[in-house]
Amino acid sequence: MIELDNIAYSYGGGELLSEISLSLQPGGFYFLTGPSGAGKTTFMKLCYGELTPTSGQTRLFGKDVREMTREDHAMSRRRIGVVHQDCQFLDHLSLTENVALPLTVSGRDNLEQVANLKELLAWVGLKERAKALPPELSGGERQRAALARAVVMSPDVVLADEPTGNVDWEMSQRLLQLLVELNKMGKTVMIATHDMNLIRAAKSKVPARVLRIANRHVQLAGADL
Repeated sequence: MIELDNIAYSYGGGELLSEISLSLQPGGFYFLTGPSGAGKTTFMKLCYGELTPTSGQTRLFGKDVREMTREDHAMSRRRIGVVHQDCQFLDHLSLTENVALPLTVSGRDNLEQVANLKELLAWVGLKERAKALPPELSGGERQRAALARAVVMSPDVVLADEPTGNVDWEMSQRLLQLLVELNKMGKTVMIATHDMNLIRAAKSKVPARVLRIANRHVQLAGADL
């Protein structure tokens, strides 16, 4: 689904990531850890094609990102749901309208999808905030809305950059459970996090694998890549 073949990425004249080869398997559950500044967000962007590697090859669903057309990128965005660390919304639209944007753009905002959207908002604890505008939301509410928006299209892959960074432990567990359930449906999930308690909680639910970024390389904990 997402394949990185001996990739490297340089930024500002220095190499941030180097010699990374990794394949995210269908139905896999991954955590990405590492110290601040190690390149976790950059690695995530390489995984969904926002960045092109300085060297090596990234393939999304079998296609080299360097050879993908605009239409190819649009299709991959429908198959990869991304939760950004600095989640952005359209301030003039309600929370519901923001979460539903992927459905609206793809022409899938039918009655069945609307019903699913209401259920999703309830699951992330935002049912009572459905009509609120983004400036009225707390940091934790925005993070939950970003996760809902990322999974509303039921993508094949969910990449979440610190999705529980601004929520309490109880809500972290609820969001984790949502991702676990998506994974059990066959979705590939990767979460970038510093929270080792979250990783331990996940490992009691699914066979999660931990990727660590250190010294420009990505290593799979307990095994070689």
